[in-house]
Amino acid sequence: MSSALAPAAAMPAVGGTAPDFELVNQYGEPVRLSALRGQNVVLVFFPFAFSGICTGELCELRDNLAAFEEANAVVVGVSVDSKFSLRAYAAQESLPFDLASDFWPHGAVSNAYGVFDAQSGMAGRGTFIIDAGGIVRYAVLNPRGEARDLAEYRAALRALKES
Repeated sequence: MSSALAPAAAMPAVGGTAPDFELVNQYGEPVRLSALRGQNVVLVFFPFAFSGICTGELCELRDNLAAFEEANAVVVGVSVDSKFSLRAYAAQESLPFDLASDFWPHGAVSNAYGVFDAQSGMAGRGTFIIDAGGIVRYAVLNPRGEARDLAEYRAALRALKES
């Protein structure tokens, strides 16, 4: 795991229980991690809606959603943007998965996952793959400006299917 950020909290360890949370999605509907038990969850923290690298990453997930569905995995994006910004962004980019707003308290969930950058007020590029029982099976925090690798997601999801 690499990190160019100095998060206030430690990232949840692989093999440990993922911190539960409840945020609202782009439609104002609650998204609670524990309510997704029984499915694998790909939790994708991203800095900001409408930014270049974030758009590239989330559109790549959209375009490869079948690979996640085959692994019984749901994708949940999380940023500190408001639900209103996330709704416009999801509509513009045709993103079919939940985008959860960590707007207020500002960055609280991002901080709980150790990916909040308090200096810039944004979430870093952290990804957590959480199994159906709520255990973290994969975690990465990419440096600012460095996109995540879809091949790593695929490998982590394959490993879940094999275990």
